[in-house]
Amino acid sequence: MNDKLTLVMSYVQSGSVFAPLIFITFHLLRQFLFIPVIVVCMSGGVLFGAAFGTIYSVIGLTLSSLAFYFVIGKFPKTKDRLLRLKNKLFGNRKLNSRQIAVLRLIPFIHFYLLSLCLLESNKGLKNYFYLSFMTNLPVAFVYTVFGHYIADFSPTLIVIILLSLTLLIYLLREKQTVVPWKEFFRSDD
Repeated sequence: MNDKLTLVMSYVQSGSVFAPLIFITFHLLRQFLFIPVIVVCMSGGVLFGAAFGTIYSVIGLTLSSLAFYFVIGKFPKTKDRLLRLKNKLFGNRKLNSRQIAVLRLIPFIHFYLLSLCLLESNKGLKNYFYLSFMTNLPVAFVYTVFGHYIADFSPTLIVIILLSLTLLIYLLREKQTVVPWKEFFRSDD
């Protein structure tokens, strides 16, 4: 996976006229390569800068959402799985577009799960396309700008940030206590 990403990034960095088209196409192909949206948006900031990277990421994410609109009907089992996941995470309520825009900023929430929430709460392709565009703007902007500025960080600062995030994740983890079945139901006669 890293080899493919490195190959695409090196070709795009070479200054090709087709670089934006390749980057937008990469947004469409990223789900098949299991690359998170955030990684692609951040690489857009590194490669094209904050402004153009955001524009290209919004186009790529919106086209990806549009492809989801046409493809999800052909895969009812996948749609059912996403609906079950949605009900497990959010209950049986419908999310509005502002909530979906904020949830897209959270890296661990599935991109197409939120696209499904948009799909079921709106009627028609035109409305879905507009709301997909609007909800993709914040995630593209935030992570592309972050990617643009992370390129200016020194390697030492990047390592410090990564170690700090690792420590923070460790400290904020959910602590669980596992009690064996026999011990839980042990009778103290």
